[in-house]
Amino acid sequence: MNLDGVGIWSSQLRYSDPSEAADAAAELDELGFSALWIPDVGGAVLDAVANLLGATKNATIATGILNIWMHEPKDVAAAHATLTGTHGDRFLLGIGVSHAPLIDAKEPGRYRKPMAAIGTFLDGLDDADLPVAPENRVLAALGPKMLKTAAERSRGAHPYLVTPEHTAIARETLGAAPLLLPEQTVILAEDRDEARTIGTNWLRNYLAMPNYVNNLLRLGFTDEDVASVSDRLFDGVIAWGDEEAVVDRIRKHQQAGADHVCVQVLSANQAEFPTDQWRRLASAVR
Repeated sequence: MNLDGVGIWSSQLRYSDPSEAADAAAELDELGFSALWIPDVGGAVLDAVANLLGATKNATIATGILNIWMHEPKDVAAAHATLTGTHGDRFLLGIGVSHAPLIDAKEPGRYRKPMAAIGTFLDGLDDADLPVAPENRVLAALGPKMLKTAAERSRGAHPYLVTPEHTAIARETLGAAPLLLPEQTVILAEDRDEARTIGTNWLRNYLAMPNYVNNLLRLGFTDEDVASVSDRLFDGVIAWGDEEAVVDRIRKHQQAGADHVCVQVLSANQAEFPTDQWRRLASAVR
């Protein structure tokens, strides 16, 4: 399972037409991105994984993340065994506890004791007829407790919406051996106004989630930064500018201890595949 270098994190690969997603994944594989990451907010995420595995030859396909409240561990373990049996060791199971506003929206009060819940889910993967071994899974982790659990019970951590400063903290918490695989959002834009037009509302949606806000506050951002989506916060979380600016941010994560950085490209139309931007970044990171 290749988890060096740079990967792509993409909602389009998850939620677009499967045949179009397969074509896009095949090109990303040929462009040399080492892993393709997809989200899960419900639905047949493992079918999407199967589609992308079938379309690629080399890239690792990873869930970023599989939502523990929406799946049964025994079903996930069985699907993992089937997919790896068919496609080889290219499926990395990223697992996470998601966010209370999302989970409680349909069933108020369901989201509770997330640390206990992730432990129970991991127990289920361990106890399944065909277990998912710790080396084949990683945890979405921001704070110290989840990072320590990631180090103890998985191959490493997949932090989302973070800065290189967080990467340094995460590496210290994890220790040297576990993998550290942060997501980095980027916008290829000529100026701040263009970047802000594309990214501000996108970022504001995530700032409605307490887990992300609490993590940003731990990193030294203020309540005012969060409330106003300040330039300081925007620039800290999103790398914008030309290819050089993006590569510089990737290098900062790597220098802080990241093993792999998965890049999420925002564009003016988030429903479309950012194919041109992916191609530009592939040339830059190569």
